[in-house]
Amino acid sequence: MSQIRVFLILILCCFCYKIRAQDISVNDTATPTDLIQNVLINSSCVDVESVNASGNPTPNQQSYGSFTAGSNFPFPSGIVLSTSPSKNAEGPFNQQGSKGTQVRTWNGDADLNTALGINNSTQATVLEFDFIALTNSISFNYIFASNEYQNNFPCIYSDGFAFLIKEAGSSDNYKNLAVLPNTTTAVSATTVHPKIETINGSGGEPLVGCEAINENYFNGYNTAASPINYAGQTVVMNASTDVIPNKKYHLKLVVADDVTRQYNSAVFIEAGSFVTKINFGEDRTVANSNPVCYGENFSLDTHLSATTYTFKWYKKDASNTYVEIPGALSPSYTVPSSGAYKVEATMNNTACVSVGEITVEFSAQIPSTNTSLLQCDDDTDGVTVFDLTKAANIVKNNDSQITNQGYYETLADAKAKTNPILNPQRYTNKSPNQIVFALLENTYGCNTTAEITLNVSNSVIPNQNPIETCDGDDTQDGLYQFDLSAEVTPQILSGLPAGLLINYFLTSADAITETNPLPNIFKNTTPNSQTIYARAANGPNCYDITPIELIVHTFDPPNFEDEARYLCKGDDMTLSVDSSFSSYMWSNGSTTNSIVINSPGDYSVTVKDANGCEKTKKFKIILSEPATITGADVKDFSGNDNTVEIQYTGAGNYEFSLDGKVYQDSSIFTQVTPGVYNAIARDKNGCGLSSSFLIYVLDYPRFFTPNGDGYNDLWVIKNIDQMPDFTISIFDRYGKLLKQMNQNGTGWNGIFNGREMPSDDYWFTLLFVNGKNVKGHFSLKR
Repeated sequence: MSQIRVFLILILCCFCYKIRAQDISVNDTATPTDLIQNVLINSSCVDVESVNASGNPTPNQQSYGSFTAGSNFPFPSGIVLSTSPSKNAEGPFNQQGSKGTQVRTWNGDADLNTALGINNSTQATVLEFDFIALTNSISFNYIFASNEYQNNFPCIYSDGFAFLIKEAGSSDNYKNLAVLPNTTTAVSATTVHPKIETINGSGGEPLVGCEAINENYFNGYNTAASPINYAGQTVVMNASTDVIPNKKYHLKLVVADDVTRQYNSAVFIEAGSFVTKINFGEDRTVANSNPVCYGENFSLDTHLSATTYTFKWYKKDASNTYVEIPGALSPSYTVPSSGAYKVEATMNNTACVSVGEITVEFSAQIPSTNTSLLQCDDDTDGVTVFDLTKAANIVKNNDSQITNQGYYETLADAKAKTNPILNPQRYTNKSPNQIVFALLENTYGCNTTAEITLNVSNSVIPNQNPIETCDGDDTQDGLYQFDLSAEVTPQILSGLPAGLLINYFLTSADAITETNPLPNIFKNTTPNSQTIYARAANGPNCYDITPIELIVHTFDPPNFEDEARYLCKGDDMTLSVDSSFSSYMWSNGSTTNSIVINSPGDYSVTVKDANGCEKTKKFKIILSEPATITGADVKDFSGNDNTVEIQYTGAGNYEFSLDGKVYQDSSIFTQVTPGVYNAIARDKNGCGLSSSFLIYVLDYPRFFTPNGDGYNDLWVIKNIDQMPDFTISIFDRYGKLLKQMNQNGTGWNGIFNGREMPSDDYWFTLLFVNGKNVKGHFSLKR
């Protein structure tokens, strides 16, 4: 049982060793010369001298060294420069200890401060040397790693590093090679990181995040299984620069902590990646948006001497294998076709072989077509105004991927992109049949030219008859609208070639330059007669320009307003207008200047003058007739409030009278005095009188004086004898019946049973046979 336990422990130890073997291993005893000459540089084309290093002042804790790594780190071996002891770079990542080493006596680097624009670096590690390259460029690969890839630190600060180069012994400023591709931005935790969310710190305070910056260069955050002891790292980056062969340069590799001396960082440089090469620049490919232009002579130049080097040029074949190009032995080579090319330059009497590679693609030929523009000339001198942009799509064959880069008077100017025509939409040619040049460019900046010949049209549109219309609105001011396409264009196009397009302008100059085209529905701006200009075009070419006179006739006859008339029932009426018009059309179909009508309704006549202009007059015929009085509503026995309302029928417009002399519009009469009336209605439209209607308005006397003087001796209701049967009963104040009378009675004389009744108030009731009942009182005075 104990043997099994021992066996399992051995297996577990071996497994743990295998896991830990994936971490990097750092040798911090390697000398600076060994790091440069035996680790970093792997080229017989580089001579190195004056190697120096500096770093952590703490004994036995060197901050630079060499490393080896397992398969899960991008570099199998290389150099590490750190802001803490280099052994601390060994994995795995330990977050608890990530705050790092702080050495107060460990200073920063002035050259790094200058390169990065800072003034407070600390704990700098430097590895520097002089070198001479035998070719024209150098490069090496690196990774930046940092414990500052935690919390929101990259939003605020970062340790700094740089690869500084300049000519040895020069007082020039250093150039930093540790920058983002195609920029001068230094690589750091603040310039390369993913999006960082806002979180709460250990004390609950917000740690404000920030948006991602150059996230494509961030390799990711590390874990307890990572091979290095840093929180995060970049992808593999490349530092490169052109150099002058055989010139001595000084290269300073430096990394430093920020002022906090916390959360250390390191730079890992791949072993053997420092090489010299012949740099032809980036690949010239469609994918890189920089292919070689069609027809361009593209030469690959090593910039090396033919007396010092021998050269071999290669091109990849269909099997993706480089094959030597026969006879290509010069320092430069003109590329004849697309492909992958390589050169090997061997320095005479040495083992130095420099290599340069590049993939070259040629862009397709830019489609272009020479063309001509045909423009009209208003004074036949062969010089006119052209819109060169009309040829824009023609010269590039309507290819949307090609852009027009301007127009030029000479081919030399077009090729040099100098002296472009400043206003190609309004270009006045210098001579008949002049040629100008359009510069065309594809998406890769390649260009070509196309010729545009400027010709003047000799086509002629025949003289046009005026276009006439009538002023058809209510205001006869000689201004009216024309439908140019319907009223004018068909006349112009008659007899002309098919396919012409007509547009209209106020002036011939506007027609030449196609400025301010008129709308299709055009209202003249000059009364009665105005000349506009029609431009006939065939595509971009002008056929001819011709004037068109627009004439607006007015027609406003006098006394032609609409009328309303009254027609008496049973009569007829003549409707007429002036007899001097050219034609007449009545609503009933008659074509004379008058008609006879005998019924009410709506009639109209449309007349024309000599120009064919129309005017319509409307007649509204209203029926009228004498009224028929059907009765009267009489309110009497009311003193001053007596009223009479005449009741009638009829289609006319009436006025009314109670005496046949005084008429009023209302059929209601007020304050009518008692009496007998012959009411009558009169048609205001002259259609006659109604028959008279007899009306009685009655009232009783309010007192009487039976004193025998022959005046007002009887109490009697005037005209009551003309009314239907009735009975009058008279009472004293106590209700005693004193007198009763009917139609045959002559009135009451104030005597009851032979005795004169005293002065007093008396009451009466008047009861008609039709049920009408009137009550009242009166006074007897003696």
